[in-house]
Amino acid sequence: MALPPLDTAIGEKTASPSFNYRPALALLASLFFMWGFITVINNTLLPHLRSVFELNYTQTTLIESVWFIAYFVASIPAAKLIERIGYQKSLVIGLLAMAAGALMMVPAARLPSYEVVLVALFVIASGITLLQVAANPYVAVVGPPETSSSRLNLVQAFNSFGTTLAPLFGGYLILGRSKGGTSEADVALTAAERYADAQSVILPYLIVAGVLVVLAVVIARFPLPAMGAATQRASREARKGLSLWSHRNLVFGVPAIFIYLIAEIGVSNLFINFISQPHIGDVTHQQASNYLFLLWGGMMVGRFAGSFLMQKVDAAHVLAVFSIGAFVVMLIATFAQGPAAMWALILVGFFHSIMFPTIFTLGIKGLGPLTEEGSGLLIMAIAGGALVVVQGWLADQWGLQLSFLLTAACELYVLFYALWGSKPTGEQLTVRFDE
Repeated sequence: MALPPLDTAIGEKTASPSFNYRPALALLASLFFMWGFITVINNTLLPHLRSVFELNYTQTTLIESVWFIAYFVASIPAAKLIERIGYQKSLVIGLLAMAAGALMMVPAARLPSYEVVLVALFVIASGITLLQVAANPYVAVVGPPETSSSRLNLVQAFNSFGTTLAPLFGGYLILGRSKGGTSEADVALTAAERYADAQSVILPYLIVAGVLVVLAVVIARFPLPAMGAATQRASREARKGLSLWSHRNLVFGVPAIFIYLIAEIGVSNLFINFISQPHIGDVTHQQASNYLFLLWGGMMVGRFAGSFLMQKVDAAHVLAVFSIGAFVVMLIATFAQGPAAMWALILVGFFHSIMFPTIFTLGIKGLGPLTEEGSGLLIMAIAGGALVVVQGWLADQWGLQLSFLLTAACELYVLFYALWGSKPTGEQLTVRFDE
């Protein structure tokens, strides 16, 4: 898979070391915020839809699986679109696609239709994929390569800021305005109550669509650096005779992203249902969404802390420590009860915080002219979140709490990657932007 070469994203201004990229990065941080915000609205949407459509855990997690299948399906078309029309126009199209998907939630609620919900979420996720394919590698290579993990963790902290606010937004406007959200766990609703509950998603998604359209207009008018075709041809020449598969850090990094996403999405999507159980938190879904705020808040804090730590400590060492912490708290969440299990699951957000950006930057380390293709493979691996349906099936078969053993197993692979799989083999010249 070929992405537009990263060094071409700055076009003619590559030769000017004094060019200031910080305004562009600040604007990209707003994109990280928005796609984090929209992704985590799903965490409040899923228990809501489970009540409206009377879904089991497998059907509920299938909704999120469709979301992450979009990453696999849309990554290659996204890369080709960026190459054809340019970085800036692609960002605008991605935002408008997300807005269109958000607007599709209106007819999905009025029908109401489980199938239309799936289509709407697929469209939103495809737009986010377009943003991800461009923005993550861009941030990773801006500036000195030795601080790339620190830099991406810092910008991803704004993504976590969005994920922290989203549960409050969804809890108030979706769960707080529905009968299913304010009732005790697993209370049966009448057909009329389920239909009324379905309407509660209309206002929040209209607000989201409006914000996305405004942001698309801002991006369209912002003087982002243009791509340069001459540099693109040179980059293609440089890639001849090189192989991605000779880089151990990438070969093991792709499954590391894939497996980590199973863990992150499984925790976040089943969090509200887990916390609301009588032997855990014994709260309503709306009240549980406030604790979800703490889960994502911990991720934001962890990314700011990780960004600071990685300026002084090797990123792989930090990743190893965080993966051990995640494994320990997941075992507690699986086998403990009451507040101990609840707070253990909340704490895993802190330990998950640095995993995606750190695995990503370790995965592309030393790829040189192959950085674009490697980045594309890592973004495609986000499709691992689609396998959250496996945890849904485990929850139906063996119980929701025991299903988190799958999450604990995922943490062990991340530990393996930190200790051995992330070690580069045969580094090439590192790609970067001049500052």
